[in-house]
Amino acid sequence: MTAAIDLQILRAFVLAAREGNVSRAAERLHLTQPAVSLQLKRLAEETGLVLFTRTPHGLALTADGAAMLPQAERVLAAVGDLQQAARKLQGTVRGALRIGTILDPEFTRLGVFLRELVEAAPQIETELRHGMSGSVLAQVLRGDLDVGFHLDPGEDASAATAPALSVRTLTRFTYRVVAPAGWGPQVQGRDWKALAALPWLATPPESAHHRLLERVFGPLGLSPRRVALVDQEASMLDLLKSGIGLSLVRDSIAIRECQAHGLAMADRVQLDCALRFVSLASRRDEPVVASAWEALGKAWS
Repeated sequence: MTAAIDLQILRAFVLAAREGNVSRAAERLHLTQPAVSLQLKRLAEETGLVLFTRTPHGLALTADGAAMLPQAERVLAAVGDLQQAARKLQGTVRGALRIGTILDPEFTRLGVFLRELVEAAPQIETELRHGMSGSVLAQVLRGDLDVGFHLDPGEDASAATAPALSVRTLTRFTYRVVAPAGWGPQVQGRDWKALAALPWLATPPESAHHRLLERVFGPLGLSPRRVALVDQEASMLDLLKSGIGLSLVRDSIAIRECQAHGLAMADRVQLDCALRFVSLASRRDEPVVASAWEALGKAWS
């Protein structure tokens, strides 16, 4: 054998062997009978083997032909597998996905989201960047993050950024004002003006806490007395338990911590907020970003 064997010739050989008839093999291949006969002749010449003998009923494999048949079938099967793999790869989404995360993973369903993403698009490499809500939003708008979670104190996404963003509201919740144990008389029945006079745990401008309180105290012309600057919820809770000052706490956590540690909760005030998922609207249909949105939909369905 001096030349590579054409796959079409191998297919003609396998079908002729299975059918035992050139005419039926030609029908299966959508070729003419002379074309298939020519391919079988070429295979015999290229291999130097006699592959068939003619009988009154058609074709019969010789011993060499019978030995060669399973080899040819394996080659064609391997080519079929290769073609199928190539088709799958053509539809495979690849690339890096930079995700801005906030708060605790349980609240954002981050684990479920990542599981759905990995199952649907295993070739995507994820990079998680944890930060405060405002910084995540800014990075998405700059293109430094592909998608991210964001806390919005308004009913809808900010008018300044909404046109540039694709936004999905995942859940709405309430922030409560929580004070150290024993501060019940100082916060029970008190409005925002009275609460502003008490010591507060402050947060950076990028945090949802800061934006929420600015929306309350700003119009009133009030500036709360800030005794510490905190950028993590866990540290904030520790300082609350240590008796340092007041803070906003998500309702579910506030109830749990008040019951477990005797913290006090203001009963006249609360602030509504929404957890949202965002990406640039201009990138919404990019394969990697679209895969993230699809996985998010499953995680929050």
